[in-house]
This record gives sequence, structure tokens and C-alpha cells, in this order.
Amino acid sequence: MTFFTLFIFPDVYGCEKGLQDIISALSIHVASLLCSIAAYRISPFHPLAWYPGPPLAKVTKFWGVWLSWTGTQHRVFLNLHRKHGPFVRTGPNELSVADIRAVTEVLGASGLSKGEWYSARQDPNAPRNLIVLTGEAHANRRRLWNRGLSTESLREYEPVLSNRVKQFMVHLMAAAPVGSLDISQSIGYFTFDFMGDMVYLCPLHMLSNGGDESGFWDMLNRFSVAASIISHIPWIFPIVQRVPFLSRDLKRLRKFGLELAMGRMQRGARMKDLWYHLSDEAHMEKKKPSISDVIADGALAVIAGADTTAGALTALVYFVLRNTECYHKLRDEVDRIYPRGTDATDITLHDRLVWMDACINETLRLQPPVPTNGPRQVPYDGLGVNIAGCYVPPGTQVYLPPYSIHRDPRYFSPLPDTFLLSRWLQSQSESSGNVTALNQHGFIPFSHGPANCVGRHLARMEIKMVISELIQKFDLQFAEEFDSGGWCDTIKDYLVTTRGPLLVNLKPRCSNL
Repeated sequence: MTFFTLFIFPDVYGCEKGLQDIISALSIHVASLLCSIAAYRISPFHPLAWYPGPPLAKVTKFWGVWLSWTGTQHRVFLNLHRKHGPFVRTGPNELSVADIRAVTEVLGASGLSKGEWYSARQDPNAPRNLIVLTGEAHANRRRLWNRGLSTESLREYEPVLSNRVKQFMVHLMAAAPVGSLDISQSIGYFTFDFMGDMVYLCPLHMLSNGGDESGFWDMLNRFSVAASIISHIPWIFPIVQRVPFLSRDLKRLRKFGLELAMGRMQRGARMKDLWYHLSDEAHMEKKKPSISDVIADGALAVIAGADTTAGALTALVYFVLRNTECYHKLRDEVDRIYPRGTDATDITLHDRLVWMDACINETLRLQPPVPTNGPRQVPYDGLGVNIAGCYVPPGTQVYLPPYSIHRDPRYFSPLPDTFLLSRWLQSQSESSGNVTALNQHGFIPFSHGPANCVGRHLARMEIKMVISELIQKFDLQFAEEFDSGGWCDTIKDYLVTTRGPLLVNLKPRCSNL
């Protein structure tokens, strides 16, 4: 500042200095506050002080944000549990518990409710869907879902699924002579098309178009990453909503759900699709659900149903092809139950697919579609709870990560990281002299309790039908250029999962043409 400026405007220097003092004082205050918070969180006075965990995780939720950004939360949690044991502190007020005693205590009917983590996933400009509801509201909405995914309703969806599976085989047959195929991508097209059929009676044309022309999958993957991050820092969601380029995918998803719903309402019901049950067109409820609630649940059904089933199907193909003996036994079983010329989409024979059942279970154990799941929360207005014999204070977020529990040698041995079908085939295990540990209470790929996966029976029916048709129609093997050893590392955890390409070569089986 020059002498001339001070002479003409004598108060400028004073104002400037005053502003600097204010900024300096504010900076010192904020720094002191942050340091005191950090010191308290790692001190012996914090209620979670005696639980082990990474120091940075105890200090800030931004450690969890980083795990979500990288998609490695499931693998990091597993390594932490193997280092520290069943209880790991994964946030300032957060625990991960890998102990089957906690399954009922946390997820059961008298367990913990969903809390802040789920609240951050709720779009304030849209109605609440099933995944974020709690208490009586969840029970009332879940009743509609249970009706729509009952055994009787699954029979209604069977011909729709069968037709879509056969279209999937035509899609693969067209791609077979071309060379290697990313079957993960094709499976995604199939599951997405089928969920459009099942929920809205609306073809979404991914298989017929041979791709995702609307870019929906990329949009969905970006949204999954953003939602995973925001769940750790819920206070940032209102800010994200007001930034156009950050909220673009959320608005597109909202528009997508609305367009499908409006089309379904204009067309009416040709069959009892899921919309029929969610909107209570049979008039079985005392109070008819609002159309906004049905729209929210319809969009959830398409997105969640397509992604989780695609993840399980892709992982199943991967594990089966990694094990030549397993693949040959699966092909023998399919050929025996669905001989040449028979319909491999006939679900009345699914109970006879014993080897396939073992393959599905072991796939769901090693790569559950929702590897970490969302946490439950100990109520603030209480004295805390006991979980697996340990005290957990009020306000604590509690994870029960399936990926970690499924690989715990206490519940699944020997070789908990290995694809080992004998653990599901007791008679074979006994005849071979192997001693295996299999604790069904620790097998939670579809979660547990009143908020478990309502579509689990549909998913199994879908997987069995696809694999039966696929094995009957094709010989499969990994493409030469595919690195089969590193594929599992491409699976990223954003509550649901994303996956890298799974390159295979398909050869039509002449005996089944």
C-alpha cells in the first residue's frame, strides 16, 4: 500500500487490518475446534475408545468417503477384521461387526433401525422408497412387495422371464461367431430388460438394440458412486442438489422412473406385473398407496433388481469357468435334467439342480451382490445396546458386512477364500473325508430379518433359468486375452457393485441347436 493511498484514504489500512484480524481469529477458532474434536475421538474418553481400528477412521468420516470413492470398502473391512477381530471401529461413531451372534441382534425383528446413513440416500424432492423406510411405514410398504414377489406372483412372471431368457440366448448366438464377448455387459442388458418387463410390462430394448443407447448404465454407476459417498457425509446432500452438474444424474433417474410409470398407467394391466401389486390394483389394502410412492418403488425395483442379479450371474459364470471340474459337472447336470430338445426354462425342474444350487450359494458367499450393506443405528434416546456380548453406545452406526462374515473361517472352513462346493454338499463332503464348517446363520447374501431382500426368490429363479439355458446352448471358456486371475479385483463396492469386463468365447453346442 502506497503513502499516497494512505494519505487520501486513511481508513483503508485500518479496515484491511481489521479484516485480516477477523480471518485470523476465525481460522484459529476453526483449527482449535477441529483439533479438539480429533483429540476427543482418539482419546480414552470416547465411548468407542476401546474398539480397535485405523487411527484416521476414528478421527474423520472422510476415511469412509475415500473407501467409497475407490470402491474398496468390502476388501478393507475384511482385512481389518482379520487383523483386529470381530469388532472394528470404522468411523468416529461407527463399528463393523463380523460375528454371527450380531445378525439377529442387529437385523432381526427386534434389532436396530436404519439411521443417518440411509437418510442421506433419500431424495428430498421425491417420495420415500422401500429401502429408506423404517418401522410401521416399512412394514406397510413391504406387505405390497411381499404380495408382488410371492410364489403365486412368480408363476405369473415365469413366461415373461422365459421369453426374455430366450431372447438373451439369441443375442448371445449372434455374438458367438464374432469373437470374445463381454458377457458381464450382456447379462446387464438382459437383467435390465427383464425388470422393465416385470415391473412395468415395458420393453427397454437393451438386448434388441445390442447396447445401452441411452447411457443409462453409465449414469446409474455414477449415481451409485455419488450415493455411496454422500451416505458418509449426509450434510452435503442439500449442497449437491443445488449444483447442476452434480445433480444431473439424480434428475435423470427421477425422470426415467416417472416416464416408465406414466407409460404403465396409460397402458393399464395386461397381467399382474409388480406395478399391479405395488399400486394395489386388486384393492386388498384398507388405504390405497399414493401414486408417488408406487413410482418411487417401481424405479427402485428396476435398478436394484437388475444390478444385483447381474452381479450374481456374472460372478457365477466367472467362478464356474475358473474351475474346469465344476463346469463339467454343471454341464452334466443340465444335460441330464434338460436333455436335447427340452425346454431349459422349465422351472418345475429347478429343485433337481443340486449342483447348480451349490454353485449359486458358493458364488453368493464369495461375492455377495451387496458386499458391505448399509449400517443400522443404535437409538440416540437410550442407554445403548449389547451386540455379540459387547456394549455399543447410543448413536453408533453398526455394519454387518456379508463379505467379511462369509469369509470368516469360524463359519466357513476350510479355505474360506476358495470356491469350494463340498461345503454345500454334505454327502459328498462326508464321503471324501473332508471336515467342513458351514454355519447357515452366517450366510446372509440377501441380508436378514424384516428388511431382507424381498426379491431373493425371484433372483434364484432368474439365475437358474439363465444358467440352464446358457449351459444347454453353449460351450464357454475364458477368452485368451482375459486375465481371469485379477477379475475379482475389478468388483467395486458402492452398496451395490460394479464389475470389469468378463471376456468369454461362446461356441454353440451342435447337439442343442
